[in-house]
Amino acid sequence: MNLLLLGCNGQVGWELQRALAPLGTVTACDFDAVGERRADFSAPDSLAPLLRRLRPDIIVNAAAHTAVDKAESEPGLAQAINATAPGVLAREAQALGSLLVHYSTDYVFDGSGELPRAEDAPTNPLSVYGRTKLEGEEAIRASGCAHLILRTSWVYAARGGNFARTMLRLAAERDTLNVIDDQVGAPTGADLLADVTAHAIRALREQPALEGTYHCVAAGQTSWHGYARFVIDWARAHGQPVRVVPGALYPIATAAYPTPAQRPLNSRLDTRKLRAAFGMALPGWEQGVERMLREIHGR
Repeated sequence: MNLLLLGCNGQVGWELQRALAPLGTVTACDFDAVGERRADFSAPDSLAPLLRRLRPDIIVNAAAHTAVDKAESEPGLAQAINATAPGVLAREAQALGSLLVHYSTDYVFDGSGELPRAEDAPTNPLSVYGRTKLEGEEAIRASGCAHLILRTSWVYAARGGNFARTMLRLAAERDTLNVIDDQVGAPTGADLLADVTAHAIRALREQPALEGTYHCVAAGQTSWHGYARFVIDWARAHGQPVRVVPGALYPIATAAYPTPAQRPLNSRLDTRKLRAAFGMALPGWEQGVERMLREIHGR
């Protein structure tokens, strides 16, 4: 089986290089690659010749414009990368008879209410990022290609920057910290997404009728404040430098920390469809975050 991995150097793409390897031959491409492995999503029409040359059985697209606030000031670029390019991939996948795997986000919803969103819940994105990601989903579904769309949230990895690293740095520098407490979701590891992807691809090869849109996040829920508390408590318990004393991590409202892009307050995603279709259990978010912290600190 020939697999084409796009966006291979991002957090999810990096983990996918590992998770997809047992499935077949993986050709890993990204925008900063040179020569025949360059995949420039800012120029969507350049992607079609790449797919026609490689003729993959599976296309896994981990490329995206994920700078949520920056997208507000560069909507054209976000549109090209998050919406137009996936549409090109979908049309080529349909022509080639390939399966297209694509990642989307809780930002396609408006974050109202307190219940987890199911896959068929009404969408209402609040930002350029959310709107363009939704348009990418719609282009894939409209193409008629075989596809798997995984919506996720609060993605992190040990490689590169992430919320936990930022909290560890700030906790070592400051006596007090203020962290948002009214946005709720599930921190989800890039390694978990990659492993679920590989498992789902295997299943889809045997049962093509399983294709469609699914929600994939770690089990449980927390706020950014709860996430920060977990990370800092772990660091303190494992001898890491922490100046912030217990009780000096203060919860604040989203309104107290304005950003160019509006964030959904409710990022809860219902994963029952995914778990039932593919027969899998999703670990609690704490398990993944602790594993990431141990990897960062070599423990």
